[in-house]
Order: sequence, then structure tokens, then C-alpha cells
Amino acid sequence: MLAVLLDPDQCRGYILSSTIAELKSNIPDFIFVGGSHTLNSIDSLIDLLKEEIKTPVVLFPGNAIQFSSNAHALLYLSLLSGRNAEFLIGQHVGSAVAVKKSEIEVMPTGYLLIDGGKSTSVEYISNTRPIPNDKKEIALSTAVAGELLGMKLIYLEAGSGAFVPVPTEMIECVKAGLSIPLIVGGGIKSSQQLKDAYDAGADMVVVGNIFETVPSKISEFVTLAREYGKEE
Repeated sequence: MLAVLLDPDQCRGYILSSTIAELKSNIPDFIFVGGSHTLNSIDSLIDLLKEEIKTPVVLFPGNAIQFSSNAHALLYLSLLSGRNAEFLIGQHVGSAVAVKKSEIEVMPTGYLLIDGGKSTSVEYISNTRPIPNDKKEIALSTAVAGELLGMKLIYLEAGSGAFVPVPTEMIECVKAGLSIPLIVGGGIKSSQQLKDAYDAGADMVVVGNIFETVPSKISEFVTLAREYGKEE
């Protein structure tokens, strides 16, 4: 599967109109909405996407403030790779009652930040260090711990605009040890990198940053994901 990630702060004006035009004719499996540090309205972007595009809109929040009951579903992220309790459970406590009352579909997700070759917004905002990208055993142990704690998804994330994506060796290692779906994102800028992630075992790949500068690439990525799915 393929998810297109839209950051409300970056996806505005011409980029927003171009992106929606592309998504209307090249529909991914999901649209994720959110970011590590979002200043602009999430509700208005979600409402626009639901009106224009017939695909599920899923919240990918950086904190509790970004919660919106307008979305179809919520990735309820716990930053397992870090040791900052605020992003392990603190932000969840702040939003839990509102989330439950909204009756939005909630997907508990173990979130692992992987070193993508540069300091990212996630690293800075969360005040946590990423897992070194050559330490696949640490990523595996962390992901399995998340599964045993009851997470329904594991998300390996190199961070927005990462120089390099999550290594295929790490994806293969983590996938082999899990019994739940694996999401991979960050640093994927080409169709070959997308295919490499699928080949390594990713059940879903999330792509966003490259579309903020070249929205036309959405067609290329959606087509590849569809063709890959047929081959499988």
C-alpha cells in the first residue's frame, strides 16, 4: 500500500491545488495528514481532502493538539525508539478522552525514528535520538516490544526530508520478526527506493516531502504501488 503524507504547513497555495489535482486522478490507498510542528489548520485541510478525494484520510499527529475528529482514522503514535515519556504516553493522556468520545478509528502504532543522515524535526521536537541506521537488531527488538505491548502497527521513520531512507536490511530484519503490518517512511524520493522498500517487506510506504516540490510524481508512485500489488 501507499500513503501520501501532507503537511498542512507545506501543502498550501499552488502546491495544495496541484497536489489535489494529482490525487484526484492518482488515488493512493491513504492520505496521511500531520507534521512534527504544525501551525496551520488541520481541520480545513482534512475537510477539503474529504470533499475532493475519495480515499481515507488518516491523522499522523505530532502532538495532541493536532487531533481532529474530522479524519477517518488516527495513527495513535507512541515513540518507542526514544526515552521521552511525553511522546511515549504523555501526549496520549492529554487527548485520550476526546479521541474516545469522537469514535474515530484508532490504530495504535509503535513509532521508531531511524537515523536518516540529518537532524529532523521529529528528533528536535521530541528531544529523542534516532536509532542508528546500521543497528537493525535494536530496531527489531524495539519493534517486537511494541507488538508485545499491543501495538497494531509498527512504523519505521527516517524523518521528513531525510538524506537516506530506512535501509532495506533493517526493513527485512524487522519485518521477519513481526506478526503485524510494517509501515516505512522518510527519505523516499524515487520509484526505485519505493520498490526497494516493498521488496524488503514494507506493507505500506509513506511518501510526502518529494511531493511538496514535485506534485506530478504522485502519478509515478501510485502507478508503481498498484503494479507492485498486482505482481504480489
